[in-house]
Amino acid sequence: MAQRYFTVTWDQLHRDAKALAWRLNSLGPWQGIVAITRGGLIPAAIVARELECRLIETICVVTYDEETRGEPRIIKPAAASGAGEGWLIIDDLVDSGTTARQVRALLPKAHFATVYAKEQGKPVVDTFITEVSQDTWILFPWDTEPQFIAPLARQPV
Repeated sequence: MAQRYFTVTWDQLHRDAKALAWRLNSLGPWQGIVAITRGGLIPAAIVARELECRLIETICVVTYDEETRGEPRIIKPAAASGAGEGWLIIDDLVDSGTTARQVRALLPKAHFATVYAKEQGKPVVDTFITEVSQDTWILFPWDTEPQFIAPLARQPV
């Protein structure tokens, strides 16, 4: 289990995904985008809009059950993208790099980009926006809902 949590809001995710698109824009043009489901779907939609890319493919990978990481299983490959030449792979986060390595093996010629990256996964991706520590669990907006939280001063250290 993570030692600390980092909550990402919808607004922050949108800004960070748009910043990712800014970085990727000069590297294109792109033939299409492969979104890693499920976490990469929303960042991929934002990047696709900003880069005016209409061809979107998915690769479906199951890795986590809540906060427990297992071995990644590809349950749907990205058939339309071939070996990935001219394609972008988009995900929300690269953590240990295990999923990223599996996807990269299937699409070795694609450019791999994530919004967030942890230290162990950074070497596997080509582009990312924000680095977070390895012991941080990112709470994405699709996994959370607003609620009251006690001030830090009242929480145990």
